[in-house]
Amino acid sequence: MTDEPHIAVVTGASRGIGRAIARRLAADGIAVAAVSRSLRAGDGTLSGSLEETVAQIAADGGRAVAIGFDLGDPRADRQEIIARARAEFGAPVDIVVNCAAAPRHFDRTFPHMTRESFFEAVEANVWAAWELAAAAVPGMRERGAGWILNISSSQAGPRKGPPFPANPTHGAALYGGTKAFLDRITTGAAMDLYEENIAVNALAPEYQVATENALTVPGVRTDNSEPEETIAEAALALCTGDPKTLTGRIAYNLSLLAELERPVRTLDGRSLLAGWQPGQIDTARLRVPYLRT
Repeated sequence: MTDEPHIAVVTGASRGIGRAIARRLAADGIAVAAVSRSLRAGDGTLSGSLEETVAQIAADGGRAVAIGFDLGDPRADRQEIIARARAEFGAPVDIVVNCAAAPRHFDRTFPHMTRESFFEAVEANVWAAWELAAAAVPGMRERGAGWILNISSSQAGPRKGPPFPANPTHGAALYGGTKAFLDRITTGAAMDLYEENIAVNALAPEYQVATENALTVPGVRTDNSEPEETIAEAALALCTGDPKTLTGRIAYNLSLLAELERPVRTLDGRSLLAGWQPGQIDTARLRVPYLRT
């Protein structure tokens, strides 16, 4: 393993969970290539942009560059992201965090989904994450270690019934299906890359992180959500842990923090987050992983 500083690519970094993870990694001394379609303020329908993320990281004392890129475009060469990050920071990328995702389409039930939406979701949620991570593997080999983190969702778990209790996101067959696909890819890739000292993990919010985008989903509320710092801290743990022991995990953020007894810090890394330390997390919030039920 080389002594060069870690270089991370974080997708979906213009807002929400992706931005939080980018900030927390940078606060730990990791150089971050922040990737999203929204390069400048006003580029997207939601607030947030890569330029704002990079400016915040700089204000925190970290290093970051913005790479505007549409990960959902099947014609795009995602290897360009890895090459640009290496050129910007002068070392191979050894961390990839796949957070970008396609629209969820929770309003459409199974018989009403369109072929266009189906392939859009598979392209952005599954193949883009696979292709980007695979493009980074040669550099990880060069460095002697690597970390791949796929941001998943509790929607990957099956709907249980009958009877099927009411759910504001209905069956979530498309979004949940792509996230389940991503979870299975994660464990398979972890096996394939284990001997090369490359960790591959998936991480989801225990229940929800009330980002601006998440609040557009029926049933998501601010009063029962986890703060973004908790998933950012869990992501940092999975992006810096021992690849020989912390790999192949389909993890939830609060459960992982409690298991590792990991202190939760603010996104700038300067202080502990009040009320959300491992010993303060309400155990009633912890979710049983769907693979164990």
